[in-house]
Amino acid sequence: MPGYGVMPAAPRRSIGSALVAIVGAVVAAGLFVSVPADESGRVVEARPRADRAIEVRHVAGRQYLAAYRDIVGIWTICDGLTRDVRAGMVETPDGCLIRLERELVEHATRIRACTPQLFATGREQQLHAAISLSYNIGWPSFCASTAAHRFRAGQWAAGCDAFAMWKKAGRPLRVVPGLVNRRRREIRICKAGLP
Repeated sequence: MPGYGVMPAAPRRSIGSALVAIVGAVVAAGLFVSVPADESGRVVEARPRADRAIEVRHVAGRQYLAAYRDIVGIWTICDGLTRDVRAGMVETPDGCLIRLERELVEHATRIRACTPQLFATGREQQLHAAISLSYNIGWPSFCASTAAHRFRAGQWAAGCDAFAMWKKAGRPLRVVPGLVNRRRREIRICKAGLP
C-alpha cells in the first residue's frame, strides 16, 4: 500500500500527560498500545513514568506517515487519524504521537461527559475498551450507542457485548472481518475482571 514506511525500532518518546490526567496512567498506556495495533497493526510499547507521562516506543510494523485512503475511501494518516488529513500530507513519528494523544484526549473527554460511570474506580478495563471503540466509530456514535446506554445503567457485561454491533463499514454497509476481530478484542478487554 502506498504511503507507508517500515520504521526501525524507534527511540523512546515521552507523551501522554494530558491523557493520563483524564484516564490514569494504566488506561493511557494501554490505549497507546492497543489503538496502533488495531488501526495499523503497529507494535508499540508504552510504559507509565513517575512524572505522569507515558514512555512510548515503536517496536515493529508499518507507520503510515503519508496520507492514504482507508477501506472506505477516507483520507487517513498515522494510526487511523482522519481529522484535518488531506491528499499529499506527510507526518513525522513525533507528529503522529501528538495527533494520537490529541484524539485520545478528545474521545476520553467526550466519554467522561456522556458516560461518567466509566470513570469510577474499578472500571479501567471498560473505560479502555470504550475509548478504543469511540476512537473507531466516533464519540457521537459511541455516546448514542447501546453500549453507552447499558454502561449508564450499570449493565457492564451487556454494555461490553453491545460492542459487537459495530462490525460494518462502507457504502453499502457490509460486515468487515477486521472490525469483527477488533470488536472481539475490545470485548475481551472490556470484560476483564467482570463477574
